[in-house]
Amino acid sequence: MDEQERPAFAGTPDGRERVPDERVRVLDERERARRGERAAAIAADLPVKDIVAVALTWVDTSGISRTKAVPPTGLRDAATWGVGMSPVFDAFLLDDSIVAGRYAGGPVGDLRLHPDLDRLVPLAGMPGWAWAPAERFTQDGTEHPIDARGVLRREVARLAAQGWSVRAAFEVEWAVSRGDGEDFVPACRGPAYGMTRITELSGYLRDLMHALAETGVAVVQIHPEYAAGQLELSVAPEDPVGAADTMVLVRETIRAVSFRHGLAASFSPKVVAEGVGNGGHVHLSLWRENAAKGTEGTGNAMAGGDGPYGMTGAGEAFVAGILDRLPALLAVGAPSVASYLRLIPSHWAGAFACWGLENREAALRFVTGPAATSSRSANLEVKCFDAAANPYLALAALLAAGRAGIGAGSVLPEPVDVDPGTLDPAERAARGIAALPSSLEESVRAFEADPVLRAALGEAVVDTVAVVRRGEVALFDGATPEEITAATRWRH
Repeated sequence: MDEQERPAFAGTPDGRERVPDERVRVLDERERARRGERAAAIAADLPVKDIVAVALTWVDTSGISRTKAVPPTGLRDAATWGVGMSPVFDAFLLDDSIVAGRYAGGPVGDLRLHPDLDRLVPLAGMPGWAWAPAERFTQDGTEHPIDARGVLRREVARLAAQGWSVRAAFEVEWAVSRGDGEDFVPACRGPAYGMTRITELSGYLRDLMHALAETGVAVVQIHPEYAAGQLELSVAPEDPVGAADTMVLVRETIRAVSFRHGLAASFSPKVVAEGVGNGGHVHLSLWRENAAKGTEGTGNAMAGGDGPYGMTGAGEAFVAGILDRLPALLAVGAPSVASYLRLIPSHWAGAFACWGLENREAALRFVTGPAATSSRSANLEVKCFDAAANPYLALAALLAAGRAGIGAGSVLPEPVDVDPGTLDPAERAARGIAALPSSLEESVRAFEADPVLRAALGEAVVDTVAVVRRGEVALFDGATPEEITAATRWRH
């Protein structure tokens, strides 16, 4: 089938409605020609915008954005035939050492990086550069089974086949440091959430907001966070593949603008061992497919129903499916050893497998929004995920868990309206509130044992994730929190 008829996500700049397809894609001659012609037209305009190269990025299993870049003259070939890249990067640890698994880690083989031309955009934070997320295919044109973007696209399609779509967005937390050393030196000294921090960094944040606007990112809000030098930015929801792409684009824009101001940005789950760390919270709402783009909010399964706080039956089942699998989901959502230094009680990290209305200590926070807008704004916030996650894999796993909940007709337990860490163990047990895994090894065991995630993500992804996670566990065996934090600080 012509690839044009089954692209990665619904809705494109040309206004055509696009229906995703859950099958593994194969680039045929017709599709290659179409991509090449479109790339040639785009490339002709890039020198006019002073673009000297297009960075093609993908996110590896450890959550690190990797890249190759091509000049405008090479964009047509990149779109048609791809740019060569070893599959070994799926088995990289965060320190760039390599582990070996059944599906990744050896020196043999080649993949081709194909830019998604729908998302290609000049990078306002990096003058002279443009960016496009890459899709990874084998040399014969078959989609690579560990390509996280393709895994997410297929999971979106499975929901669509059942009449559902999801709107998603990531919150981006980061800490800004002065100086070029390995230590973290907060770039602002104002109090938590204080206007003083905005004043101290007003020029930096002005340039960041300009850069994001120029790249088409719809910023909803930006504010100082709790930890020293920490900031947070929220963006508008979109389709899941688009949301993951935007997460990558926002982070790389923040990183670039920071460097231009003589600053360094850390997205690590732990920036300093005694600090609260950076989250990577995910917001999700479930919609009837034909209403996903409705501005009036009709079709939002998180509102207008008879379930808890207005959820419909499907909305409740979707949330319950995620809650049921949180320990396993942490292997992709809290994927580093440092993640478990952040995931501790009474730090707003969501360390307990429970849910609640506007409860920032629950792993799942249900948000209704203002009464007048709840029909379109009600959503679920996953608080236990952090910024070391590959956003494509994280969303694919969440959607798979939610889809399983819908299929099983799952129901939620009673909501929790207190900090679960303040309850004594006996009361938590009586209320069915369990602590989430306290180590990466524990979450990996749950991940490997989960049949729903294995079926949705595929054997190659499950094996590679497990091998890479255990490689990081071994890498930090016996390390102190300070050593783990220092080694992780500037990697994500």
